[in-house]
Amino acid sequence: MPLYRDEAVVLRTHKLGEADRIITLLTRHHGRVRAVAKGVRRTTSKFGSRLEPFTYVDLQLAEGRTFDIVTQAETRFPFSSGLGNDYERYTAGTAMLETADRLVPEEKQASVQQFLLLVGGLRAMVEGTRRPGQVLDSYLLRSLAVAGYAPSFDLCAHCGREGPHRWFNPSMGGLLCTTCRVPGSLAPAPETVTVLGALLAGDWETVEAADPRHLGEASTLVAAFLTWHLERSLRSLEHVER
Repeated sequence: MPLYRDEAVVLRTHKLGEADRIITLLTRHHGRVRAVAKGVRRTTSKFGSRLEPFTYVDLQLAEGRTFDIVTQAETRFPFSSGLGNDYERYTAGTAMLETADRLVPEEKQASVQQFLLLVGGLRAMVEGTRRPGQVLDSYLLRSLAVAGYAPSFDLCAHCGREGPHRWFNPSMGGLLCTTCRVPGSLAPAPETVTVLGALLAGDWETVEAADPRHLGEASTLVAAFLTWHLERSLRSLEHVER
């Protein structure tokens, strides 16, 4: 079987048979990959804890008909060690993994930007210099943008008219002018719109100076925008402290 090497973040795992696991990976060069790790559930497994969710690994894989097979695995960074003892960071990190899994649906399609975004987001989560919810919201907006669902927080998402605009609607792609407003649109505070733009741009000075009320409203809108484009909510997002 042909072999290839790549670096990856483990997104999730499932039991297979008595001792194996199916590992879902987001790789740097091959996109989302599902592979079998043989014997990984045995205490004598050569892989140990290297193929658990949140682990950033270097892999060698053999191409298979249904699933590829992990033949080598070396840990580059165990993000789980920095998240496992902090419920808020762990749940936010889990939402990041689920988002990456959902936004890269096609297997073996290169998604370098999504991979780098996930690694950067997990690293920021582990470093602990910023609040987990803010790191998550920024990651969600950026990952949606990379996937082709970039929200508009300045121009009208429908007609392109320059803002500021008052109305927000996830189904329309962001802010709307009064003319383009559709039923069900929300009217967030202007400060909340500023926070949303800062989260998307990575303007942490603006984010960290924001009032908690506007941060909370921004989180609600980010979740609504994500849910609309994924066509259902993330299960892990229900456990995140917002």
